Amino acid sequence: MSKPKRKRKNRQPEDWGVDEVPRLPKTKPLQLRYYGDPVLRKRAEPVQVITDAEHTLAEEMLITLYATHGIGLAATQVGVLKRFLIVDIDPEDADYQPIMLFNPEILSVEGESIAEEGCLSIPDLHADVKRPEKIVVKAMNLDSQEIKIEADGLLSRVLQHEIDHLNGTLFIDRISGLKRQLLRDELEKIQQADRPL
Repeated sequence: MSKPKRKRKNRQPEDWGVDEVPRLPKTKPLQLRYYGDPVLRKRAEPVQVITDAEHTLAEEMLITLYATHGIGLAATQVGVLKRFLIVDIDPEDADYQPIMLFNPEILSVEGESIAEEGCLSIPDLHADVKRPEKIVVKAMNLDSQEIKIEADGLLSRVLQHEIDHLNGTLFIDRISGLKRQLLRDELEKIQQADRPL
């Protein structure tokens, strides 16, 4: 998910201190998939065992998240059909640790809120989306431990947005047909843009 309307300091791997993000190798960001790519409509598969491959994917996706100035990224957005997502709602805060979740599942929801959302896979397009205000999520972390997260506000919204991606759902699916119709020209431009594969 992209963060709406706030300028963010451009963070590159070489800018990070040794203690800040010690696990990240020097590698290029992964290629994002954009609106119109069929992989974004596919349901990701559960991860049975967290191996070195999953750790590498986590590292590469974190680099991709920072390189694209996002605050959330699902594996399907980089063409990997695994139920994995990462969230960092405050990349400028060195004390805030990114959240990395395998097989996330929403256990409960509460309340309702409407807020603007954007998406790295649908660049430069934003819309107001209605979602539950608070959620409880169960998942596995990088150490294969089951964890629960109680989230509200922005964290709740980003987690829901990324879990939607793992189910083949985009944020534009959660707005009215009339609003989607108004965005049709912009969506067609995104779909037809010449992007690297």
